[in-house]
Amino acid sequence: RQAIERDELRIYYQPIQSLINGHTIGFEALARWQHPARGLVLPSEFIPLAEETGIIYALDRWVLRKVCSQMQQWHTEFPLDPPLTVSVNISGKQISQPDLVEFVGQVLAETGFDPHYLNLEITESAIMEDGETTTAVLSQLQAMGVKIRIDDFGRGYSSLSYLSQFPINALKIDYLFVSAMAHGDKNSEIIQAIVMLAHSLGLQVIAEGVETEKQLDQLKGMGCENAQGYFICRPLSY
Repeated sequence: RQAIERDELRIYYQPIQSLINGHTIGFEALARWQHPARGLVLPSEFIPLAEETGIIYALDRWVLRKVCSQMQQWHTEFPLDPPLTVSVNISGKQISQPDLVEFVGQVLAETGFDPHYLNLEITESAIMEDGETTTAVLSQLQAMGVKIRIDDFGRGYSSLSYLSQFPINALKIDYLFVSAMAHGDKNSEIIQAIVMLAHSLGLQVIAEGVETEKQLDQLKGMGCENAQGYFICRPLSY
């Protein structure tokens, strides 16, 4: 709570690269805590606690407002065609909030940020918690122009049936599959299957956790169109 009140949170941006033309197509926004005594604290340390205590509601919304404001500023100062997109993670707990859609619309209106360049990322497990409510909320967000991405695909339920039932625009392959990938092994075959399945459903694919040129080349060969990871670029402050 004090981190938000004292403005100690920071947003880092990790570029997402097109494997088709090598261009940066957008960023994923990542929260960091600049603790006055401990230094930079990573989200793996404070996000679970934020979810457990309920602070995640305020944290998620603070991040969304900051990111939309910053992206609108960049779009104005550095116009590109097409404009860069940004992905923001939202907790599954946010989906159950009755005012989420209204809040997102309010932030977009206040900042002037075009909803077509905003991606909201939600994990598999979160999307499956309350299917009926999730479908309704995500459909309303899509109707506004916001894109929906499934984060860490392959780590959670991995129930293929929901891919055609929920309003989804893209899958992000979990970094654990990418980091263990090698020619001919099962992880490589799983990634290839995910890419083919996603494309058959009209979904884009983003591979997370790319750390070597070999991994990048393998993903290109599989038809994966986008990637992010330390090999491409580490998260950057601004």
